[in-house]
Amino acid sequence: MQRKLLDILACPIDKHYPLEMLEFNVRGDVVVDGVLTCSNCGRYYPIIDEIPVMLPDNLRNKKEDIGFLERWGSRLPDKVVHGGKPWSL
Repeated sequence: MQRKLLDILACPIDKHYPLEMLEFNVRGDVVVDGVLTCSNCGRYYPIIDEIPVMLPDNLRNKKEDIGFLERWGSRLPDKVVHGGKPWSL
């Protein structure tokens, strides 16, 4: 995901702007792996292979989200790991 996209992205659930971004794997100006978080509603949106997964709760893949949390849990804030929406560990 290009960092400049953060300037236009809002939470698809509550339309809160701006989102916060944590970067885990970066190549140049591209975030390969990371997470976007909404400080208003507590949802997180993984960035996987440069793609921000910003789907509504009912379309999200629980298995994929839990795998993401397990993989990056040590680098994620506790509010995402233990209380993030729609799934947490």
